[in-house]
Amino acid sequence: MNRIGFIVSTLLVAVALLSSMLFVVDQRQFGVVYAFGQIKDVIIQPGLNFKLPPPLQNVSYLDKRLLTLDSVDTEPMLTAEKQRVVIDWYVRWRISDPSQYIRNVGLDETAGANQLNRVVRNAFQEEVNRRTVRELLSIKREQVVADVKREVLEVVKGAKPWGVDVVDVRITRADYVDAITESVYRRMEAERKRVANELRSTGAAEGEKIRADADRQREVAVANAYRDAQKIKGEGDALAAATYAEAFGRDPSFAQFYRSLEAYKSTFNKKSDVMVLDPNSTDFFRAFRNGGAGASAPAAPAAGPRR
Repeated sequence: MNRIGFIVSTLLVAVALLSSMLFVVDQRQFGVVYAFGQIKDVIIQPGLNFKLPPPLQNVSYLDKRLLTLDSVDTEPMLTAEKQRVVIDWYVRWRISDPSQYIRNVGLDETAGANQLNRVVRNAFQEEVNRRTVRELLSIKREQVVADVKREVLEVVKGAKPWGVDVVDVRITRADYVDAITESVYRRMEAERKRVANELRSTGAAEGEKIRADADRQREVAVANAYRDAQKIKGEGDALAAATYAEAFGRDPSFAQFYRSLEAYKSTFNKKSDVMVLDPNSTDFFRAFRNGGAGASAPAAPAAGPRR
């Protein structure tokens, strides 16, 4: 039993020792082998690899993929005309030389991102200080990005290379700080309100002008219509008078009788009208007394009707 236990223990120790000597490098990583704190080897190709067991040798991994660094600092920068603007940017970078990276930057990707963030911000600050807001927003934006990338590459490829490649630098947003933006919006709003009020005033004046012209045309049309109506009415009255005159000229006695009937009609226009007269002593009822023959036009009574 002791012999079997010894064999089993030996096998377990051998397996543990062998597992500590084997390591796998992923295709997305660099494998860095350390011997007493010094870089012994850098594994670039993926696969199974061997090393001495700890503490003689240890292994760590670095990401070899293309990494993205986004700006996290919202501190405003001053332009050439002393305007405070906020620049949002991102950088695409990768580790190209793990040995130089570990010696000059750090043991992981976070250390490189922190230092690269500082370098990129300083480069943007320098370029923004030399340019106006208009240049940042439109005409020289690409030139700003190119200059920032050049300055960053000068740092990472300088006397102490970082072992990284900066692939791209881009600006995602360039804007005024919130206080200035709010002021600009208020000024734009006031300007739009002024234009709107001016348009309303102009429209109201045009409306009054159109209404006045329409009223004038209406008055002219009504006056012309009244003039034409009076003219037609006058012509009709003249024609009627001529017709009456001709008819009355043919038979004067009939004319007198007709005028008497018109007088009676205008005098007794209501059933309740009462007139107190002596039919025999007045000419008003002569047509009734003579039976309508040879009656002269009755004269209107002096007294009004009594009711």
